Amino acid sequence: MLTIAALRAHLLAARLAGTVATSREESLRSYRLFAARDPRVLIGLDPEGAWSQRELLELMADRCGVSADSRRTSGQDVIDPQRTVVALDAFAERLADVAQRSAPVLLGTGHPHRLLGFYAALADALSAAGCAVLTPAQGRCIDITTRFGLRTYNLDYVRGVALVRASGVERPGCEPGAHTHSPLPVRTALAAAAEAGGPLPELVIGDHGWVCGAGQLGFEAIGPADTDDPAPFVGQAEGSVSVVVPLDDGVRSDYYLPLTRYVLNRACLSQ
Repeated sequence: MLTIAALRAHLLAARLAGTVATSREESLRSYRLFAARDPRVLIGLDPEGAWSQRELLELMADRCGVSADSRRTSGQDVIDPQRTVVALDAFAERLADVAQRSAPVLLGTGHPHRLLGFYAALADALSAAGCAVLTPAQGRCIDITTRFGLRTYNLDYVRGVALVRASGVERPGCEPGAHTHSPLPVRTALAAAAEAGGPLPELVIGDHGWVCGAGQLGFEAIGPADTDDPAPFVGQAEGSVSVVVPLDDGVRSDYYLPLTRYVLNRACLSQ
């Protein structure tokens, strides 16, 4: 069993928390864009409040541990590892709840290169506990606006985890999926599940557009977020997102394995 002390040490050593790779400039830019209601950083959330840049900075200082000093405009951002541990415990509680009820779940990621293994292990454990791991809209085409223009992607599932691939990509071993913050994949998946008349997820587990898009539609949603992703934390503050785990979402994929072991152990689920 991974102790809390060992988990904290890993978070700091892997730079999942502590001083992270995300720059202060990136974070402050995201807060400015969010305050201006830019859809690129809203990622599916329709905030109830106005959320000024100052209010966002105060929220992120409270939820992540970043500096609340608006005069600090450069350098690397910081995540308080204790806040990460507390959030991981809350994350594990939600996993335990759906596992105890054998409730259906939906998992998806916009960061397949980094987080696919983390979610896939959760999907395996929840499936073993009797939860239906849903895979609606498999192969469905989705048009997503990117910085290069409108691109067509296909919704795919790997080990029960949804992701998108550029249209025409046929599951090559070196291409786990495309990076996206769009809420369109989760909206497509949830709409397809409703149209099919089958079960709807009682918990959506994911990042970026997956957690914000699902939460905005009224589904319980949990997942990780970095310091330059204010939307999930705003969603949590307003009640549309259940749990957000502050951590760097761009480190090596194997660095998330101890977090997987920790939350599954806390949820009393076997990996």
